[in-house]
Amino acid sequence: MFREMRRSRQQLPEEETEEILKNGTTGILGVLAEDDYPYTVPVNYIYRDGKIYFHGAKGGQKFDAMQKHDKVCFCVIGEDKIVPHDVTDYFKSVICFGRVHIMTEPEKKEMALALGRAFSPEDRVQWDMDRSYNNVVMYEIEIEHKTGKEAIELTRMRPQQ
Repeated sequence: MFREMRRSRQQLPEEETEEILKNGTTGILGVLAEDDYPYTVPVNYIYRDGKIYFHGAKGGQKFDAMQKHDKVCFCVIGEDKIVPHDVTDYFKSVICFGRVHIMTEPEKKEMALALGRAFSPEDRVQWDMDRSYNNVVMYEIEIEHKTGKEAIELTRMRPQQ
């Protein structure tokens, strides 16, 4: 169903892939939008229990696209170092494919609080929840396939097993 990575030698071990997802704060969400054009947008997220959680408004291109098509792609860049002398980029990234759905109560509130606490002081989170909670949609991506990858230069630096 999902392709194998073409440059499989550069595939990150599962533990490193998980760490990138756990430590990341922003990912790029890819959806199929109007007229079958791809649409990507950066979103803040948290990664818990093998799932990705983020929020958005109850309307707009992202919302409409995910209402139509629940299949999404999500990318997190864990490392990105341009090396001008070598004309390359030392990167580590993760790509996830999965299905997204809108969360319902009480899980919605729990994840909205967790997401807020990951990025803001507690008093600000509660103020924001009181002010805009009813206008927010919480999303959960159930990951069906994920792959971590690194630059070939980083792969070559790994100890041989």
